[in-house]
Amino acid sequence: MPSIHTNKDPSYYGVGSIEVEPAQQGEGAIRRCVLSKDGLVERPSESINTIYDVLTYAAKTHGQANAIGWRDVVQIVEEEKDVKKFVDGKEVTQKKTWKYFELSDYKYITYVQVQEAVSEVARGLLNLGISKGNVFNVYAQTSPNWQLMAHAIVSISSVMATSYDTLGEEGLIHSLNEPECIGLFTNSDLLPMLLRVLGKTPTIKYIIFDGEPTQKAIDDLHAVREDLKILSLDKLRELGRSQPSDGLEARRPTSEDLALIMYTSGSTGNPKGVCITHKNLIASVGAIKVLIGHHLTTEDAYLAYLPLAHVLEFIVEMAMLFSGVTLGYGRVRTLTDASVRNCKGDIAAFRPSIMVGVPDVWETIRKGIETKVDSGGVIKKGIFDSAMAAKRYNVPLFSKLADSVVLSGVRAATGGRLRIALSGGAAISQETQEFLTTALVTVIQGMYTPLSLRYGMTESCGMCSILPPELMRYHSVGLPVPSIEIKLRDVADAGYLSTNQPPQGEVCIRGPSVVKGYYKRDDLNSDETIFTKDGWLRTGDVGQWNPDGTLSIIDRVKNLIKLASGEYIALERLESIYKSCNLVTNICVLANPDAKQPIAIIIPHEANLRRVLKAHEIDLDVDLGHLCDNPTVKDIIRTECNNVGKRNGFKPAELLQAVVLTAMEWTPHNGLVTAAQKIQRSKIAKTFRTEIDEAYNKRK
Repeated sequence: MPSIHTNKDPSYYGVGSIEVEPAQQGEGAIRRCVLSKDGLVERPSESINTIYDVLTYAAKTHGQANAIGWRDVVQIVEEEKDVKKFVDGKEVTQKKTWKYFELSDYKYITYVQVQEAVSEVARGLLNLGISKGNVFNVYAQTSPNWQLMAHAIVSISSVMATSYDTLGEEGLIHSLNEPECIGLFTNSDLLPMLLRVLGKTPTIKYIIFDGEPTQKAIDDLHAVREDLKILSLDKLRELGRSQPSDGLEARRPTSEDLALIMYTSGSTGNPKGVCITHKNLIASVGAIKVLIGHHLTTEDAYLAYLPLAHVLEFIVEMAMLFSGVTLGYGRVRTLTDASVRNCKGDIAAFRPSIMVGVPDVWETIRKGIETKVDSGGVIKKGIFDSAMAAKRYNVPLFSKLADSVVLSGVRAATGGRLRIALSGGAAISQETQEFLTTALVTVIQGMYTPLSLRYGMTESCGMCSILPPELMRYHSVGLPVPSIEIKLRDVADAGYLSTNQPPQGEVCIRGPSVVKGYYKRDDLNSDETIFTKDGWLRTGDVGQWNPDGTLSIIDRVKNLIKLASGEYIALERLESIYKSCNLVTNICVLANPDAKQPIAIIIPHEANLRRVLKAHEIDLDVDLGHLCDNPTVKDIIRTECNNVGKRNGFKPAELLQAVVLTAMEWTPHNGLVTAAQKIQRSKIAKTFRTEIDEAYNKRK
């Protein structure tokens, strides 16, 4: 693919954001992106008002170009390996079988073919008797079929509810029962989970699946309820092909119709169903077009692998379809070459030019690069560090040499074409953002295309602000998206005031991208600490306006903890920074009200930890669990985390007083993270309460 130059001059964004209404008592002025100062964006073009219109536009505009790509599983390769474990203090060797995928090359269908496939599914659903307003759930992994089902459901004025494929039984039952789902689409390997909840979900009449389940799996579902209609997606499309298309036009949605009930990951209690209309989603696509649409070209390729049940991935993929960017679907477990056999991983095979990731993904990539460099020896590490420094500081001659000779090998791991990367879902550390901007993403028009940041939530269709590549900077989440206006509300107890310099306060948002409420939750919809009477949504995030018109997120209201000293600390902010430590895989920061400093529960990065421990007199012939119990190991990890904190300007009250190490994996099934991999702080605190108390007491 030839070099694509899409950057505008930074002056395109002028002063960034401007005041459109003056400040009031206890809150700051209302600000908008300068590109929407005369009115908030409601759509990408006059003819597009619904999700159906986006697909129609894409098929008409991009026609026979490749729209969607995927890889078939050729076979599953099993490899048996010896694994050493310590049982009752004795080393034992056990055989463990590892499964790897062998995948085909990417196969593609055009925009016109996508449109026809959606029509087939929609006609099939009409034939089954799916009515306007019926709720049909999509409980499946990210794939082309997920999108075909989603577009078909909403194109006939039915409503799609989403469920993460990692949901546990309780969450799945809730997301099927609360909206009284009439049916659902799922993957064949999720049918066993569905079997466990089917007896408790009485409204389900239709089950559509992809993949190849056993006949027993189908029979088991019928045994729960004989009147279930169960058929494959291929059969549904075949049914649709036999039906006339006349009935579709009468079922087309309007902009005000409910399109999605998107269930949040449920970090507290049952997941909430966010009611998202066609208008909300279309305004978001329009905002992307206005703010960064010039970066999305028909020569680009986007790797899709994040959960489509998360609104960020859903809205990004819709924007890509609108813009003519080819989507290539991958799987988290097959992204890299190390996770497949007899073929390349999804990234190397698809060679994306655009990627979106959450901080966990980017942290993993950075640590993977550093681990590989460190394992190459002192000379290789020295060359890499010198190349990074030359490029970071733009040293004449050496910068281009470092980029083309040394760092090109790093970029080859992502296919060599990556030019734009977006991070969202949570805060990312400056250390990681700077590392990947320097090492991974290529040069456009003489400047480094950054690991761009986005800030948003499900209730804002995934975005409140975006940092365009032209405005590269750290500690900022960018400009208000052009479909939203923002004001800051005072958080007086913590000293965050709109009259501060710079202005600070709780971020409140309003505009066509912002939803009006939650499904069947009048208690929340009438709660003025969430939705105000004059149309504002209080996000619970603490923001700060910067002199250049961009927004920074500096705290979270509910995660502000007051220490014994009277100082407030922001737990989520601390986690985002400490997580960039090479010795950390996952982290949860906690603090007792009578403590002087916080404590962290940490899952160590085993490979990096063992490499560091070689320089210490510590027995490495033990499993990770034994290392986690070693006081010296705890001190090493605490010290390294605090060094990272100091480099990022942490105050003494923000440094870790102690750490608790664990080899226990945090999963949705054990309840320590949500389906979206967000930590469950209260449950982690309860699980490790004894260890937390002991650690605090030892370091008093």
